[in-house]
Order: sequence, then structure tokens, then C-alpha cells
Amino acid sequence: MRYIFLIYSQERSDPLPPDEVQTLMNNHWAVMQDSKQKGVLLGVDALKPTNTATTVRVNDAQALITDGPFAETKEQLAGYYMLECKDLDEAIEWAKRIPTGCKGAEGCIEIRPIHELSRRP
Repeated sequence: MRYIFLIYSQERSDPLPPDEVQTLMNNHWAVMQDSKQKGVLLGVDALKPTNTATTVRVNDAQALITDGPFAETKEQLAGYYMLECKDLDEAIEWAKRIPTGCKGAEGCIEIRPIHELSRRP
């Protein structure tokens, strides 16, 4: 089953020191490399900051377009992994390894199974 791992973290106004950024990236590369070698990696990407987001709401066939994310929260969607896992237990084990936003109350990894939609011919 395909699972998406939504990475939520707090955006920072002050950038991380370069050595912390490098450590974080090395930890992500390790998870990506291991999941690719095991044949479960389907995709992974980071998202640009929320100030680059655009939200579209349609009401009575009228589109309302606003800058920014849909929700005003402390934690923002920062990126995702998509993995093919045999079950939720395996997905949880992978989520434990994702290094971003997993420290205390500073963020979380949301695991969601992918609902397979039929494709139109």
C-alpha cells in the first residue's frame, strides 16, 4: 500500500546555522537512500515557504484567490515522502526516521494511506 508522510514543522524567521542544515540534509539523504535501496521510495520533495503559497476557494462559481496557506497554524506543511509499505506498522517505522519536525512539540509526521482511484480509460 502507498503511504504519504506529510512533514509538518514550524517555519523559522531566523535560518538554521549551516552546520545544522547540513546535518538535517544528511539525515534526509540517509532515509531517502535507504528507502530507495529497499525499493519502497516513490517520491520525496520539500515545499517552498508558506509565503509562496496561493489558496483558491470557489464559492457559487466565483474563485477567491488569496496569498498564503489555507490554515493559520504554527506548524506548516514542509514536504512529504511517499513510500510503498506492506502495512501501517512498517510506515510508522519509516516515519520515526524522518528527521524534520519530529522533536517534541515542534512538528510531526502525519501518515496517510493513499486511496487508489480508478483511472478513466
